[in-house]
Amino acid sequence: MKTKAILATFLLVATANICMAQTATDSIKQVINEMFAGMKEGDTLKVKSCFTETAFLQTFSPSKEGVAGITTVKVSDFCKSIASMPKGAADERVVYKDIKVDGAMASVWTPFKLYFNGAFYSCGVNAIQMARLNGQWKIQYIIDTRRKDNCVE
Repeated sequence: MKTKAILATFLLVATANICMAQTATDSIKQVINEMFAGMKEGDTLKVKSCFTETAFLQTFSPSKEGVAGITTVKVSDFCKSIASMPKGAADERVVYKDIKVDGAMASVWTPFKLYFNGAFYSCGVNAIQMARLNGQWKIQYIIDTRRKDNCVE
């Protein structure tokens, strides 16, 4: 009888740990999906709510001479660009390739394809760093690559 009780307790703890991991992953995906939905809907309040107060975005962008560089954008400027687009114009479709969680920190790798006004615009990979603050996952940092071909599936 004691063996069954110990086994039941072990299974309960193991199941709880698996559920918590799934919940963290699901919560992380939910925030990222919400940000991209807000982008597509032109809803800057929805987009901004997905980020921490100190968040920023970066992209690899070559200069006219072809030299690699990095451009940094504030979330407020990102939201201004979204507000200037027609609703439904920007549709970024992501695939979740890898999500790593350590306590209140998460790292997410999402290849993407961006469509603008229904036509393919670019592709690349987002590397998203997230923080769990006050019980909620928020985006702290995004860096991405952008190109027109050799899209990652």
